Amino acid sequence: MTARAASATGRRNRWALSFADLALLLLGFFVLLQASNGRQREVVNGVAQQFGAPAAQMDRLAAHSLFQPGEALLTPAGEQAIAQVASRYKAGKQSIEIRSIGLDAATNRFDNWDLAAARLGATARALAAHGIARERILIRGLDQQSESKAGQQILIRAK
Repeated sequence: MTARAASATGRRNRWALSFADLALLLLGFFVLLQASNGRQREVVNGVAQQFGAPAAQMDRLAAHSLFQPGEALLTPAGEQAIAQVASRYKAGKQSIEIRSIGLDAATNRFDNWDLAAARLGATARALAAHGIARERILIRGLDQQSESKAGQQILIRAK
């Protein structure tokens, strides 16, 4: 085989190297999604933003800083935090999605589902009281993850 023929064969097979690189990147991405432990949506949004997708506005609030321990009653600091979040979302017309993520170890009279639902309701009422139309507020699922180290969190984002 001449040097010219070997060179032509090498160029024809370059696609295999590019294909292998793409396959490894996809494998790495799916491993990252699996390892993200229930935060797949955040990972996908982050990747989408890197490729030029518009950034979704999102606030993640720790429930222990908003509510009394084991209760669905907002503290004064929690009311203030909700008011600040509401002022950021008030101008838009898109829907506001509220989610509960994780569990609260300090539950007293509620089980974890009831506490998460009651806290989501209290957050929705507080957002409505601070000027966000009730039609815009969507209360979504209770993502109860027992391995959440940060405790229960309330996720508020524009949709």
